[in-house]
Amino acid sequence: MQTINTFSAWGFAGLLAGLALLNAPPAFALDAPTGKPILVITGDITETNDKDTAKFDRAMLEKLGMVKIETKTPWYDGVMTFEGVPLDKLMAVVGAKGHTVQALALNDYSTNIPIDDFAKFHTILALKRNGEYMPVRDKGPLFVVYPYDSNPDLQSQTYYSRSAWQVSRFIIK
Repeated sequence: MQTINTFSAWGFAGLLAGLALLNAPPAFALDAPTGKPILVITGDITETNDKDTAKFDRAMLEKLGMVKIETKTPWYDGVMTFEGVPLDKLMAVVGAKGHTVQALALNDYSTNIPIDDFAKFHTILALKRNGEYMPVRDKGPLFVVYPYDSNPDLQSQTYYSRSAWQVSRFIIK
């Protein structure tokens, strides 16, 4: 009988704790940008910081953690070093529920990218090339970059066309 009472007490305490968690704010909250937003994400996402939108300034993106890719591209001579946010991580941060990202650029270019590409190929949203922030006139401020040298399949028009530069918006579908 004592064991049942102890269990009941613990069960009741567990129930109360569970109810408290249901009413608690989410464990992750997307902060609002303090600088000028350079990326806006809309569509099928669960985490937002401005109505139904997730906005990021440069500092917010860098805070997510930067990685480097060294690769040749059809747009530059020789091997380039790109630094940026892993796109699979960015999709997790915004709670992307779709299967496709429509990338929209400042120059009105638009391309659709399967979200599966991000983890499969370690695709990044680059902010820097060879240690310098990329200006708008040279594919900045954001550039979708695949590690083209890591897989011969990536050295094709399919993946080059998904490599949007001057990215300003993602729509998750």
